[in-house]
Amino acid sequence: MDHPPLVEEIVGAFDSLPDQLQAAARYLLDHPHDVALLSMREQARQAGVQPATMTRLAKRLGREGYDEIRALYAEAMRGESAGFAGKAGAQVARQKLNGDRALASDMLATLGAQAANLAEPASLEALAEAAKRIAAARRVYCLGLRSSHAVAWHLHYILSMIGDKSVLLDSVGGTGGDRIGRAGSQDLLVAASVRPYTRQTVELARYAAGRGVAVVAITDSPVAPLAQVAGLALVVPTDSPSFFHAMAPAFMVAEILGALVAGREGDAALDALQRFDDQLAAFGVHLKSRAPRP
Repeated sequence: MDHPPLVEEIVGAFDSLPDQLQAAARYLLDHPHDVALLSMREQARQAGVQPATMTRLAKRLGREGYDEIRALYAEAMRGESAGFAGKAGAQVARQKLNGDRALASDMLATLGAQAANLAEPASLEALAEAAKRIAAARRVYCLGLRSSHAVAWHLHYILSMIGDKSVLLDSVGGTGGDRIGRAGSQDLLVAASVRPYTRQTVELARYAAGRGVAVVAITDSPVAPLAQVAGLALVVPTDSPSFFHAMAPAFMVAEILGALVAGREGDAALDALQRFDDQLAAFGVHLKSRAPRP
């Protein structure tokens, strides 16, 4: 939620609140979407307080009852946008109350849970199917712009180590998308974009699909614009306690896909990797470790 209600009031009153009301106040700051969606009783349970505590907090904040607070949060959620500034304000408020270590811990805990979710059977099946389609394609076009660029680039880099069929649509000089015009029904586009979705990525994916190119999407929702274009969508979580959406899960998906495709390529991948190693050695790309001095 970009602009959660009552943040200033909660932060201003926090130090004067009893422990139980502080626990309830922290819940409002840390889980604004849940405030709008969950019942007061369930929120109290998750906050570790009695339901009456939520009502007492509402009255301390000048409201008639907790339903009024829930209505404020529901209205804010309906009107939320994709901007970063409001999210940063909410993060600053939580960080001021809980400290830097708490924010870092929350982010790491969130990322750990997201990685675990990617290991669920449905997600693993989708990853295996995507790798199968990538391996079978004549040429693979990798597309990701703005925060998703690293996702596309990493997949392209791994694929370029094991073969020569990967093309990165990187928009250098504004011409990166032009190469998709050479793609056909034997080719595949892997496109990555999460909310806020990048217009050019979605438009290029639609163009490719219109030409009969198979599309695999790495995105954050089954109903995201890319998911609606793609024949197969790999859905990654992006929720984060930070103002910035989490990109680590999408990056992990790219890395897993590269490894799976390499395994499917078998001896051909091994031969390509040997040539790659020989080239790196010829140019002295990597520092060589030295034996420790006695």
